[in-house]
Amino acid sequence: MLSVLHIENIAVIEQADICFDGGFNVLTGETGAGKSIVIDAISAILGERTYRDVIRTGSDRACVSAVFRGIPRLVWFEENQIEYDAQELLIQRELYPDGRNVCRVNGRPVTVAILKKLGAQLVSIHGQHDSQQLFDEAAHLQYLDLFARDDDALAEYRAKFERVLDVRREMERLSMDESEKLRLVERLQYEIGEIERAEPRAGEDDELEARRRVLQNAEKLQGALESAVQALYGDERSDGAAGLLSDAGRELSRVSSLDEGIADACRKVTDLAYAAQDAAEELRALRDNLADSGGELEQLESRLDTLHRLKRKYGGSVEAALQYLQDAKARLDEVEFASDRIEKLRGQLSQLEKEAMDAGLRLRGLRHEAAQKLSSRIQTELAQLDMPKIRFSCQFDELPLGPNGLDAARFLMSANVGEALKPLSKVASGGELARIMLAMKNVLAERDAVPTLIFDEVDAGVSGRAAQRVAEKLSDVSRGKQVLCVTHLPQIAAMADTHFIVEKQVREDRTFTDVARLDRAARRAELARITGGAAVTDTLLAGAEELLAGADVYKRAKG
Repeated sequence: MLSVLHIENIAVIEQADICFDGGFNVLTGETGAGKSIVIDAISAILGERTYRDVIRTGSDRACVSAVFRGIPRLVWFEENQIEYDAQELLIQRELYPDGRNVCRVNGRPVTVAILKKLGAQLVSIHGQHDSQQLFDEAAHLQYLDLFARDDDALAEYRAKFERVLDVRREMERLSMDESEKLRLVERLQYEIGEIERAEPRAGEDDELEARRRVLQNAEKLQGALESAVQALYGDERSDGAAGLLSDAGRELSRVSSLDEGIADACRKVTDLAYAAQDAAEELRALRDNLADSGGELEQLESRLDTLHRLKRKYGGSVEAALQYLQDAKARLDEVEFASDRIEKLRGQLSQLEKEAMDAGLRLRGLRHEAAQKLSSRIQTELAQLDMPKIRFSCQFDELPLGPNGLDAARFLMSANVGEALKPLSKVASGGELARIMLAMKNVLAERDAVPTLIFDEVDAGVSGRAAQRVAEKLSDVSRGKQVLCVTHLPQIAAMADTHFIVEKQVREDRTFTDVARLDRAARRAELARITGGAAVTDTLLAGAEELLAGADVYKRAKG
């Protein structure tokens, strides 16, 4: 559960530390006091998107940190190599004006995306907009699948359907009229012939570029080589280095037997003489090669032009052109034998569609079974939420093979006796939507391992006896999970196990929001304010005490 929340420089909250308990926690306060900021701070810890304008004016950063306790060993820790602590989980997130985010889990840096995957397993937030999602019939099938827990069946179906799509796409790619086929064959044959006639070789262009640099500087190179050969071999005016080294070796060899040091020096000089002779021969060969390269540069330029033309047309490099050649040959074979391939794929498609259909029918069976249970459970929940006459049902429409199976699903309801079942958007009021979503969340929460549920002002449109039933339902849910609720209703606030007030004040021309935990007397005063407004009378205080006493009785009765 969420144990401690620290907020620093988020909007009008300069600094706040909130210590939540297990069970049912509520936050109340005047409209605009900053209750939603607390929820936004929790969202930031969960890896949800935040914007730089949440940073308090004049601050160089904002920070939110949270301590969770009693978190089970999630696979997430192993996947991300984060040390698991059974006692405590610390999450921190810092926000900077330049848009940077720094997130840490147990002191280890993580990305926002990785943090979001962890957050989804820790807290589920339900806001006012979630009730409006019930109008979106495209989401109804997702709610049903969450309840059915048909992940394996849905994954099996989608894998088979994807194979069907792969075959359909390949058949579509191979299908073309004869004129289009003829144009494609002619183009491929021309391109294959052009590349094959050129006979390119991987790395050839680099070799030719290097040789061209040599030939373009042939005169300078020849002069240097000629001078080097003369220095080694000598000419009519002087002996070369090779000859001098040979003379030195001969002189030393005459006396090498007399001294071991001289013998060693003789061997070194002789080796140098041989090396000088070898170098001279290599240099002379290079000089002669340059002298005989008269027309080579022109041929080389022509070859480079050919390769450059291929590179421009077929991928930017010789290697890319060679790969294009292989791909073009494969594509040509594919096109020429397209009819045979399509016929073979048609047989595969028939089998794959049958397999996908069978998987879809199994999924349909699970969904229909789950829909009956879900409808029954939601009707039970709604009866407890002061909607005893409501009828709730899930209607299916059969579809061809599609990404989500063979069905479309939508929720129908009748709020009054004798009225036909109709789509939610036609009959549900705001208060009814809020209670339907609460019922849905409660039913789904039983199958969800997320330990903390947050309800952000989901009491819109609810009042009177219905509000009392919503309060009781939230209290019931909190016996199995930690519940945090932002509310304006005294019935819900009275049912809380822990009550916080969010207040906005102005000090030294700056706005500050403070969050404080209320004792029994302060709770009574806050409930009186919620009930009657600014003027808190003895009558309102007595009514608030009655609400608190009634909540105590209800919770004791529930054990």
